Amino acid sequence: MSAQMPTFDALMNPLLKALGALGGSGSIEEIYEKVLELESIGEDIASVPHNPEKTNQSEVAYRLAWARTYLKKFGFLENSSRGVWTLTALAKEKKSVNPQVVVKAVREADKKEVSSKPSESNGAELSGGDSPEENLEWREELYHLLIKDIKPDAFERLAQRLLRESGFVQVEVTGRTGDGGIDGKGIAKIHGFMSFHVIFQCKKWQGSISAGEIRDFRGAMVGRADKGLFITTGTFTPAAIKEATRDGAPPIDLVDGDQLAEKLKELQLGVKTEVVEKITIDKDWFKNL
Repeated sequence: MSAQMPTFDALMNPLLKALGALGGSGSIEEIYEKVLELESIGEDIASVPHNPEKTNQSEVAYRLAWARTYLKKFGFLENSSRGVWTLTALAKEKKSVNPQVVVKAVREADKKEVSSKPSESNGAELSGGDSPEENLEWREELYHLLIKDIKPDAFERLAQRLLRESGFVQVEVTGRTGDGGIDGKGIAKIHGFMSFHVIFQCKKWQGSISAGEIRDFRGAMVGRADKGLFITTGTFTPAAIKEATRDGAPPIDLVDGDQLAEKLKELQLGVKTEVVEKITIDKDWFKNL
């Protein structure tokens, strides 16, 4: 197992290797889990938070985000609006990179880009600045709001609303002290025919949820539901993810802070996306009058 925190440039080739193992494309979560597996990064390293006051990311996830940013600018990666990252034709041909060459090329390109802009932009951050390209301010603002300003009972009601908007019925918040962490229950309807009884736990958390907490939750739900759902503002350790899908045990679906943020945005629950109107003039239309 890795005994020390890998640097972001040391993660570039493992990232490319992980995407190759995933068939050439993958979500951020899939890439993260595959890199941990391929590099044998231990629980002690994977569970280190980056900045729990601002984000739910682990330090490894944060450094992987920087690796993705650099590799994208270097022409080895591309990503879709749905958060899926894909190897480019160049990456498939070359297979790997020299991290030092990537860092030098990207930083030099950024310097040229900044210097070519108007003088008021010369103070802009270069790659290696405050945040990777994919880290968005609205996520940090939402994370801070959920952690600092929303009370636990309000977070439970948010989870209830989220499940209702996602198609669950008979959603109740039932959280009681000594109930094994169970905060509520509901029924997931599948295409109007099939249904699953679900028990959920929603936890405001700075840092990572451990495998022990997943086991405790499963112990409380056995015999009471078909599936479990664990929603958190934080993240899950690799061991927690494995525990949730352990063979022979009742399955538990996990929703971390990033997935929660995306779902709130998708359903427009307190998160609104503004589309800027762009107006163009069709000169040919007027000429043909």
